[in-house]
Formats: sequence, structure tokens, C-alpha cells
Amino acid sequence: MKKILLVLAMLASLQVANAQTEKAVQAAKKQAESALTASQDAKKAANFATWIKLGKAYVDTYTAAQGNGFVGTPTAELALLMGNVKPSSEEDVELGGFPYRVQHYETADYYIGANGSVAMIVVTKPAYDDALGLAAEAYEKAAELDVKGKKTKDISEAIKNIATLYAGDAVSAYQLGDYAKSSELFEKSAEVSKMKPYDAIDTSSVYNAGLTAAIAGNNEKAKEMFEECIEYRYFGDDGDVFARLAAIYEQEGDKEKSVKILEDGFVSYPRSQSILIGLINAYNTEGGNTDRLFELLDVAKQNEPNNASLWYVEGDIRLKMDPPQVEQAFAAYDKCTEIDPTYPYGYIGKGIYLYNRAADISEKASNEYDDNKYFALVEEFQKALKDCIEPFEKAYEVSTDEGVKLTVAEYIKNAAFRFREEPEYLAKYEKYDAIVSAGKE
Repeated sequence: MKKILLVLAMLASLQVANAQTEKAVQAAKKQAESALTASQDAKKAANFATWIKLGKAYVDTYTAAQGNGFVGTPTAELALLMGNVKPSSEEDVELGGFPYRVQHYETADYYIGANGSVAMIVVTKPAYDDALGLAAEAYEKAAELDVKGKKTKDISEAIKNIATLYAGDAVSAYQLGDYAKSSELFEKSAEVSKMKPYDAIDTSSVYNAGLTAAIAGNNEKAKEMFEECIEYRYFGDDGDVFARLAAIYEQEGDKEKSVKILEDGFVSYPRSQSILIGLINAYNTEGGNTDRLFELLDVAKQNEPNNASLWYVEGDIRLKMDPPQVEQAFAAYDKCTEIDPTYPYGYIGKGIYLYNRAADISEKASNEYDDNKYFALVEEFQKALKDCIEPFEKAYEVSTDEGVKLTVAEYIKNAAFRFREEPEYLAKYEKYDAIVSAGKE
């Protein structure tokens, strides 16, 4: 991680200001210790209010260490919020390819994004190693003692807040590249959310705990979290959980388990590219037999005979085969548009294949030195490029998604540009060039 240090001279006045930050943390810690002492008194410990006070005190130590700023604060406002507290030093860093200006305070680092606002706050000198965990335990005890539910709402909100703070720290750890720590914090966020009376399943944090664990190389934890996601019937974007879990088992050599997970995912997400590619690769590895994939697809078609997207998926699969089954793929795309003429992806599938084929032929022609072969390739190239325009135009006509229409218009514009000396294609080029230009404004 590239880091260019720009340490500023530390003045006596800044030392005094930073001492004020430390003083606030110590004051909060003193309150927490006082509340802890009260919780150790047998009579006071029987009162749920004692534990609520202790939980709040622990959270206060956490927020005190962060200082008065918050994520999203513009730097101009940050100076006002922090008052006399000034950073002891500053530096420029790059995280994930993005530049940040880091202001180092006595107990926390403030990361200022390129937009001039606080992007994240990282506590560097906490009052307790895990103040949020201690707070959660205190609120859990309060909930046990509040048998009549007098403070159910307050305790629930407090637990929710702790889970949110854990998740925020998890995001910061991820941005800093500490994926193992990020996974740990996301898991804590999910576990706290389950606590009564809040009693919520935070599938997002469970998924993120698995994702960051996988990035960190902790496959066992990643499997645990992804399998928990499936148990909660949370499958991520387009069945992503199945694909990621299967990839881990594949990496560990358990191909049978990997394929079973992908097949389970395919039933619910037949259009998922990550699942499709995983299945195609798995079946090809097993000897090139893709019959099972089409069997699964046939079952999906039987369950939803009017689902045009399933025919699009078949076409997509056939074009991903080695070698691609172009004729069968185009037949599937035609069936897709026959079932639902307003569904654009059958047209798009054809258009993209022809467009990419034209690009491949063009590259091949550029390396051909035999004149006869070269001109034959040029003719083939021109036919493929012209042929892609019609299905793209049909897709543009029927699509209601502005993003899809803009992407399709870009393809048509690029294809028509090659033949702009012909009036028909010049008109198409000008039409779709105007659409693309307007869409980018």
C-alpha cells in the first residue's frame, strides 16, 4: 500500500489540544469503571437499570475515542466540530487505488476522501480493547432482568446501534486491507444483531464476514458464513453465495460437493453467470459432459414454460461451450423472443455474439499476409458486423431499461461507424451516436 508521509511539525498548542481528547476518553472510562463497580454490588446488579447504564458507559468510551467528527463531515465543518483539538500530523495515503488525506489525532485517525469529507474514522487508542463487546454483554444482562419488558425498545435500539458500529468498523478494516479483522468485525455485528430483544438476522453482515474471510484465506470461516447464508436463504446478488462457496470446495479438492452446491444454486438462479461458468467448467473437467447442465435447465423450463429468460440462458450456455454451439444457441435465442417479444436479451445475445465474432475476424485478418485469405476474412468480418445491427436494433426497440438501451445503442453506433460511407449506415450511426451522447450528459 503506497504511502507518502507528510509529517507536520508538532506544536505545544497541539499537544494541549490532543490532551483534551485523551482527557475526554479518560473521563468516559472513569464513568464506565464506576458503572462496572455498581454492577458488582449484589443489590444494584439485580436492577436492569444498572446494566443499561453500564452498557451506555462502554459505548460512550468508544465514541469518545472517535472524537467529535463523524463520517461524511466536510473538512470545513470538521474543524468546527473538533474545536481546539487539532491533528498532531497528517499524511497522504492510497487505499484500494483511492487517495486519502489522513489526520492523526491522539486517539483516532480521520481519513479524508477526495471529495473533502471524512470517509472513515479509525480509533487508534481505545479505552478498552472491545468496548462494544462489553456494552453488548451489559445490555444482554439488562434484557434478562427486564422481565416485564419496560425497556425492551431502548435495549433493542442500543443493541442495534452496537451492531451498526461493529459493521462500520468492519468496513474501515476492509478499506485498510485488514480482511481478517474485517471478517471478525462483520461476524460480531451479525452475532450482536441476534441478541434479544433486538433478535434480528443480519444476512448482509454474515455474507460480508464470509466474503472477507475468503479474501483473507480463511476458508473454514468463509464456508461457515456462506453456509449460514444459505441456511437463512440469503443467496447474495444473483446467487453469488453458491458460486463463492462452491469455489472454496473446488479449491479444497471436493469437486463433488462443489458441483452439488452449484446445481442447487442453478435451480434458483439459472441466469447467474458465476454459477453457469462454474458448472460449465466443472462438467468440462469431468470429461466434457454437459448433459447434466441441460437436464437442470429442462427441469427449470418445465416448471416455468413461459419464462423467456431460461431460453436465453440456454443460448448463453451453448455459446460458452468449447467449441461454441452457434446454431443451437441462435435457435434458443429465437425461442426466447418467440415466448416474449418484449424480452430484449434474446436479441442482445445474438448481437453480442456477432459483434464479438466480427472483432475476432478483424484481428485474424490483420495477421493474414495471403491476399486471397485476407479479402475473404474482410468479407466475413463485414457480414458479421452488419448482421449484428438488426438484433441490436430490435433489442433497443423493445427494451424499457434505459441502461440497457444505452449499452445497445453504443454497440449499434460502433458497428454502423464502419460502414458510414453507405447512406443507410450513416443514418444509423448519426441516430445512435446522438442517443449515446445524450445518455452521457
